[in-house]
Amino acid sequence: MLAVIADGDEAAAERLRARGLLVNVTDRPDLCDFTLPAIIDRDPVLVAIGTGGASAGLAAALRQRLEPLLPAGLGKLAEALLAARDSLRARFPDMDVRRRAIGSLLAAGGPLDPLAEHADPAKVIAAAEAVPRRIERIEIASADPDALTLRTARLLSLAERLYVDGTVPPAILDRARADAQRIAGLPPRVPAPGLTLHLVWIPE
Repeated sequence: MLAVIADGDEAAAERLRARGLLVNVTDRPDLCDFTLPAIIDRDPVLVAIGTGGASAGLAAALRQRLEPLLPAGLGKLAEALLAARDSLRARFPDMDVRRRAIGSLLAAGGPLDPLAEHADPAKVIAAAEAVPRRIERIEIASADPDALTLRTARLLSLAERLYVDGTVPPAILDRARADAQRIAGLPPRVPAPGLTLHLVWIPE
């Protein structure tokens, strides 16, 4: 059902297509019915890198750069999360609480950071707790997002809500999670569950 033509033979591609096959013509995206991504396989985790046929070499180069970042045990982590699905649902029946607990486990630097190796992820999942209420005050002194400290950038990527005090530049707010709440003003004394950031604009 599939054919790959390596020599760019357009006539051969048309003959095969007329027989009902889907055709890939190497380095000729205009003649392709499908393209082949570069694959990083951490079964059951699969990462596919495609360029729409623009450059197989670029896809391969990206795969070579990204593959060392994904631990060999990433599939084992995925399987442990699948096996724990029912127990996590029973322990955290509220969907938002469950989502925060799992997000905390998988956060950068967290107990089950996906980019780190873990000897026994099932044991860590079994000990998971609901995410506590936490608030952090962050002072922003530059409109350049590249000037953010690593800690601030990490907190922005994890926070579930932002209280914005002053005129914090949009470029800074864009570094936060897309689904994070953005609220003008001061945070309450008792924040909602999860991570809340109080962003204060203090320009240099």
